[in-house]
Amino acid sequence: MNPTLADKIARAPKAELHIHIEGSLEPELIFALAERNGVKLAYESIDALRAAYAFSDLQSFLDIYYAGASVLLTEADFHDMTMAYVERALADHVTHAEIFFDPQTHTERGVAIETVVAGIESALAEGEKRGLTSKLILCFLRHLSEDDALATYESALPLFDQYAHRLIGVGLDSSERGHPPSKFARVFAKARERGLKLVAHAGEEGPPAYVYEALDLLKVDRVDHGVRSIEDAALVARLADSRVALTVCPLSNIKLCVFDDMTKHTLKDLLDQGVAVMINSDDPAYFGGYVNANYFAIVDALKLSDKEVYTLLKNSLEASFVTDEERAAMVARLDAYWKQ
Repeated sequence: MNPTLADKIARAPKAELHIHIEGSLEPELIFALAERNGVKLAYESIDALRAAYAFSDLQSFLDIYYAGASVLLTEADFHDMTMAYVERALADHVTHAEIFFDPQTHTERGVAIETVVAGIESALAEGEKRGLTSKLILCFLRHLSEDDALATYESALPLFDQYAHRLIGVGLDSSERGHPPSKFARVFAKARERGLKLVAHAGEEGPPAYVYEALDLLKVDRVDHGVRSIEDAALVARLADSRVALTVCPLSNIKLCVFDDMTKHTLKDLLDQGVAVMINSDDPAYFGGYVNANYFAIVDALKLSDKEVYTLLKNSLEASFVTDEERAAMVARLDAYWKQ
């Protein structure tokens, strides 16, 4: 990649709209929290844990992901994890982040959802003072039942009131295969009636049919991943026409074997056909890079132009769940920077 373009990307103001906060938990912090909380890990060292990050598919990653989350017990733990991400995001010139968290991963271990949100919120409030605006999206684990998701949603209702400035939506993540979006139609309907923003993972390992379900049954505002949408021309045209954004995570797609080579990634084809795709890091501690590293990898592999990179950056800002005034200000800031 042209060094000038790489430097331009590195410093460009950008939004990150697909980041699982538990997936930003680096091995060093996992071990530090394990020691602090007296949690016994299955790995003897940081290097041994990192060496286990050789995934064959989404499920093989999730097994380690949930094991890593076992060290998160107190409000301070969630604060420290989130603060570490804030530092990384600021270093990558992320100016706005919309962060996923998985309460069921913690409540099933006896950690109260209030503890989870309070710890994350305190760190995001600090980040805001330093120039990183942010929103929080509660995700349901799709390998669990919809009844479990409904119970989680009900337990979170007071938090949607208490943290209305931050906690603005719900999402759907975890193992996609065998767990179509339609499984969660009722809980998404409740969230929609409340006026919450809606997102869902679809079309990563699952087929384009799952993207249709996310759009038609869950009525999502954005689709997370969605890279297999390219297999259905009518779906691509619909996404382009509606400007429903896809939050693409290139390094994740390679690490989880969605594509076996970055040059085979569908992002450029989707971009060429007018789909609002943008770049994100997904679970950066596990997949080898935060958001700038994802830009570098995809731009280099697909030989993206200056104009295409600008479009990706602008898409990230335009797809953010912010006010029209905030969105216009973010785009104006990018435009001023890009024209320097």
